[in-house]
Amino acid sequence: MTNIHSEIGFHPADWSIQRVDSLFDIQQGKSVSKAHREGDNQKSFLRTKNIFWGKIDFSELDHMHFTSTEETRLKLQAGDLLLCEGGDVGRTAIWNNQAEDCYYQNHLHRLRKKSNNEIEPQFALYWFWYAFEFANIYIGRSNVTTIPNLSQSKLSELQIPKPPLPEQRRIAHVLSIVQTAIEQQARLIALTRELKAALMRQLFTEGLPAADSGDNADRPHRSSRPVRSQKMTEIGLVPEDWEVVKLEDVCQLIVDCPHTTPNFQQSGVRVARNFNIRDGRFVFEHAYFTTEEEYRHRTKRAEPKPGDILFSREAPVGEACLIPQNMKLSLGQRTMLLRTNPAKLDPAFMVYNFYSPNVRQRILSMASGLTVAHLNVADVRSLAVPIPTISEQIKIGNHLTLLDERIEIVQAKKNLLEELFRTLLHHLMTGQARTTGLDLTGLGDL
Repeated sequence: MTNIHSEIGFHPADWSIQRVDSLFDIQQGKSVSKAHREGDNQKSFLRTKNIFWGKIDFSELDHMHFTSTEETRLKLQAGDLLLCEGGDVGRTAIWNNQAEDCYYQNHLHRLRKKSNNEIEPQFALYWFWYAFEFANIYIGRSNVTTIPNLSQSKLSELQIPKPPLPEQRRIAHVLSIVQTAIEQQARLIALTRELKAALMRQLFTEGLPAADSGDNADRPHRSSRPVRSQKMTEIGLVPEDWEVVKLEDVCQLIVDCPHTTPNFQQSGVRVARNFNIRDGRFVFEHAYFTTEEEYRHRTKRAEPKPGDILFSREAPVGEACLIPQNMKLSLGQRTMLLRTNPAKLDPAFMVYNFYSPNVRQRILSMASGLTVAHLNVADVRSLAVPIPTISEQIKIGNHLTLLDERIEIVQAKKNLLEELFRTLLHHLMTGQARTTGLDLTGLGDL
């Protein structure tokens, strides 16, 4: 099939190119104001913050008064597209009767398929996703004011491809399959994180079950598990036999970063910066490097080693992770190095301890009330932390590490699916790939 070039790029010759307003009736919703909020016919409505690419978030709905005339005019129908006028301009979702008596504000365009046109709304959704988010086809089409926005007149004149209707539906179906797989992985990640959070609350306030806290902790759990007694401490409830100690009492080293900015280079020795420490993991993106000479200067007080703990005391406060194996690095600004006493404190356990409810609350309360939330070195040294025996520390760390590894596996699969979606979106929307013979049966094996 021959491809031709038009205002919106290359596309198959049998695809027509039409204005948006020739395919859709476009309407904006009701403006939000104090006066419009007053009245006894309060109805929920959607704002730009509720619209994401391909989905609508109903967790935080706003409300205002709608007259009966406005209800009729602004009533949504299945297949309507909701496109953001401002904010993330062009972001689009489709309405499929997900809620009752829900309307929309004036910063959303409602696109309703015209009865005399063969256009599949789901295909149009994916086209807008491709054009606005990936290909930047409509650059310069929004009105440039203090806040960029896409007026109804500008939206109306945008060009959109119109393949034959059967092909539109096949393209939408293929992309929907991949999107559904991505959403499944996202739900699994969310559920696993919820499980981890619940387990952390239990482990750091109740400890392992009494029968599991000793050397036989790896045996299968019974349905009726002995409950350990607890005690109230300065940081909250902890198991009776746990100690609450100052962090400096269970560490060999607590070292702050040099209070200078490294001489950054394109390559060399990695510099660990505060944004490399997130959610208990070292983030490899946004790599910064310095020279070997600078590295030696910055590590005079202590040379970071794999298994040591990196801790951010500002921006944001209280993030922690282990230095990965086989990594040589120096400390960037706002970071600290902690080396635990192996006879008293397991470093992997301590990283999880920083994120436990009691310690996390303690860190945030110590850093609150300041213009920029931060901890001083003395704050970190004196931080009160709950400590069980080394044996129990390791077992708790192992339980939580298994969940983290599961999250990483699912996240890797989600990343692959997202890359597949981007690739398919580009090839299908430009006609470089056609849906005939496209096989997605292997998605479950990714």
